[in-house]
Amino acid sequence: MKAFEAGWGGAVWKTLGVPVVNVSSRYGSIDYRDTRMAGFNNIELITDRPLADNLREIEEVKKYFPDHAVIASLMVESRAEWEQIIKDCENAGADGIELNFGCPHGMCERGMGSAVGQEPEVLKTIVEWVMEAANIPVITKLSPNISHIVDPGRASVEGGTDAISLVNTFKSIVGIDLDSYAPYPVVDGAGSNGGYCGPAVKPIALNMVKELAQDAITKDTPISGIGGIENWRDVVEYILLGCGSVQVCTAAMHYGFGIVREMEAGLVQFMEDKGYETIYDFKGKALPNVKEWKDLNLKHKVVAEIDGDKCIGCELCYISCEDGAHQAIGLSDDPDNRVPYIIEDNCVGCNLCSLVCPVEECITMVKRDDGTEHVTWAERTANNDIPTTFNDKRAGGLGHYVPEPSLALKNRKKK
Repeated sequence: MKAFEAGWGGAVWKTLGVPVVNVSSRYGSIDYRDTRMAGFNNIELITDRPLADNLREIEEVKKYFPDHAVIASLMVESRAEWEQIIKDCENAGADGIELNFGCPHGMCERGMGSAVGQEPEVLKTIVEWVMEAANIPVITKLSPNISHIVDPGRASVEGGTDAISLVNTFKSIVGIDLDSYAPYPVVDGAGSNGGYCGPAVKPIALNMVKELAQDAITKDTPISGIGGIENWRDVVEYILLGCGSVQVCTAAMHYGFGIVREMEAGLVQFMEDKGYETIYDFKGKALPNVKEWKDLNLKHKVVAEIDGDKCIGCELCYISCEDGAHQAIGLSDDPDNRVPYIIEDNCVGCNLCSLVCPVEECITMVKRDDGTEHVTWAERTANNDIPTTFNDKRAGGLGHYVPEPSLALKNRKKK
């Protein structure tokens, strides 16, 4: 109810089932430099409170907020349990149910959670049971702990699901306590793998969403995007890749329910700037631009360019290019000039320098091709114009400047 008052449109209830007994502590995180909880880990299970208490509270929430969506997340074992708990949730006024096939710890050891999400045939069977019993919309929540997310996605569609949500958490260990030698979070000197989420998982989640949004069997099924969403830009990106809704958990735990105000304001501003009236005007708009590598233009060329007025002389771009890329950045012989320069003949447009530069827009990638040629690896393959031997002259790196290996030793002190 606090979330709805803050501006959220709906909520997915803590997963219901036979109550569990949780441990203490339950959470761990990856902190990156000054960012707390860049990645978040939990070993918490489903609700540890009686089903009757949860159902009574769902009913009460719906009395106060009849126009807000309340989705009951469910995880049980037998067909009879599924049928009974679905009926209970419908009687309590739930607007829909979400099948939790994702939990990668604790519940999977009992044959539920990701143990189902990793077995498409089992998943399909349970979805079929649910679809026969349910009179309200059904969302199937997928586990990302699988090599090919399309398989369980297709299974859920074949089972008749109304929608798909993804991703659930990733099986993980976020670190080891260097005194107890136990993984975090530590429980009486020991630990366990948990479920990983938060901003760190967003890139992987976006790719999995894309996989389902482009697949012939799953693409027409509504998708609810989950994974690392904490601001309006995250919301827009998920919608651009085919989601019709998004779900947020870790960010609300970190910053509170009030984050929805910035998310909504930013989303509305983006839509106004682009001339969109509803999210469906740009839903999936990025999908045509997500291609396989073999279909990218090999003739497109960009090189780095450094804005000397913005450069602070940290030389991080030089170090990263020299040690990790193509030795395409040089330093001035003038000790008073700390602005690096681009050795354009060496630059392959990898973009590393602009990524490590701490100053926004100081290093940009500038287009050098004239746009008249468009050749892909797939086309070259079809024309039998690809390298086929170890020393093939059709290789892409021929002619690139490569320093003499001995130059790497220039700073070694002689004994």
